[in-house]
Amino acid sequence: MLWAALLLPCIPDGTPPSIDKLHGLATWALQFTPRVVIVDEAVVLEAEASTRLFGGRRALHERIAGQAGELGVAALAWAPNSLAALACARAGVLNGVRRPLPEVLDALPMEVLSAVAPHRLTLAQLGCRTLGDVRRLPRGGISRRFGKGLLSALDQVYGLQPGAHRWIELPETFHARLELMARVETAPALLFGARRLLMQLCGWLAARHAGVTAFTLRWAHDVMRARDAGEGGELTIRTAQPTRELGHLCRLLAEHLARVELQAPVGDLALEAIDVVPLQERSASLLPDPKSDSQSLTLALERIAARLGPQRVRRPVLCEDHRLEWAQQWQPAPQPLPRQRVTHDFPQPTFILDEPLRLAVRGHRPLYQGPLMLLIGPHRMEGGWWHRGEDDASTYHVERDYWVALSEYAGLLWIFQQRLAGDDSAWFLHGSFA
Repeated sequence: MLWAALLLPCIPDGTPPSIDKLHGLATWALQFTPRVVIVDEAVVLEAEASTRLFGGRRALHERIAGQAGELGVAALAWAPNSLAALACARAGVLNGVRRPLPEVLDALPMEVLSAVAPHRLTLAQLGCRTLGDVRRLPRGGISRRFGKGLLSALDQVYGLQPGAHRWIELPETFHARLELMARVETAPALLFGARRLLMQLCGWLAARHAGVTAFTLRWAHDVMRARDAGEGGELTIRTAQPTRELGHLCRLLAEHLARVELQAPVGDLALEAIDVVPLQERSASLLPDPKSDSQSLTLALERIAARLGPQRVRRPVLCEDHRLEWAQQWQPAPQPLPRQRVTHDFPQPTFILDEPLRLAVRGHRPLYQGPLMLLIGPHRMEGGWWHRGEDDASTYHVERDYWVALSEYAGLLWIFQQRLAGDDSAWFLHGSFA
């Protein structure tokens, strides 16, 4: 797994950043992955599934780092889990995935783990200075003296125990507020703070695959103002077509602010999206979009196959076989698809393993990251006696009972009990449900 932690600085008196700043940063981060969570003074996101979409880890890092600074992020770090990423960010360690995780964490100050804070003085008196010192203490003694919370946090940061997260939900509407660091007396100077709000808006639009055609910037006057100045003002900007390009929105807002005269110094800004419409995404594929022309993809594949040879351009074909390993085959793309109908009256997994994984068994009950609860089944599957191996002496005959099982940490799984070998206790993991 790959996690990124975006650390916001605390106020000089030690007060953590406001919840508005954290939620604003989290909303902006939703454009990279839907798995975003607020942990203490940081926003942490699981980015493993997004690396390929953004062109690899380096490209994703450069994109996040290039914009995060404008949103007030003080440190960015990468690690295999959320608490490790937060610990690395607090310690100023950028890359926590290049070396083994225990080697990285053992050298960090113990204060980088939030669960250490209530016991910091006692741990210091015991001679602990780093996370490695705390980890080397007897586990039984840690649990009895400091409670299970510290022990659980240590297991989570070292990747020995999965963490539970409450993901940030993408709001249906966009409304963000920003308290300016100093009072602003001229309207063009509002663009500096408004740009940060526009970055949050563009991140929200990217997560919703939408564009904006109208948004309103509101400002609140300082309490020490003239009586006739009013409480504030607002400016509505409209665009000719939907967009979420930050540079264009900033330039457009700057042109309008240049003609505005403030009646009093401004202390707060607020941005609201008025008109949001779906934005037609531009395909980055080298192949034509089959939605635009049902024949274009077929014609393109035929031309490529004619140039490279029919055996070098293949496509998957469903087969009438209830054994999942052989329910799909690859054939040359120019060949017509066979007219076959494959139906299943039992739930089928989204992903299957290349090779079934044998599971541990305790008391005739299969285990995978804990005990499994059998939900649906059994579904008996037999066949394959006709399918010969390469030596023409062996067959791929299977005789299995399939179940849909529930794991507390891994979700819905597709498992089976092997009957062919006569071992009723043999269970295998074959796939999972998305």
